[in-house]
Amino acid sequence: MDGWRAAAACQEVDPDLFFPVGTGATALARTEEARSVCRRCPVREPCLRSALAQPQPPSGVWGGLTEAERRSRVRRARPRANDRG
Repeated sequence: MDGWRAAAACQEVDPDLFFPVGTGATALARTEEARSVCRRCPVREPCLRSALAQPQPPSGVWGGLTEAERRSRVRRARPRANDRG
């Protein structure tokens, strides 16, 4: 297990908060609540790096980003065929 996890702010809240279901108002509110926990977390960056480094993106909110946001960030960071010269 990664050493940073012991210091994570999410250890103090219900884990289900970080895995909202659906796209409705309730899910959006839970996502924002999860993000607020991440914003105050002392290990937000290592958490996000860990999620971004996974070959299969983990579900839920990690490091303050949803799975879709992390997937988008990874796609933007990849060099495109046209960029290689």
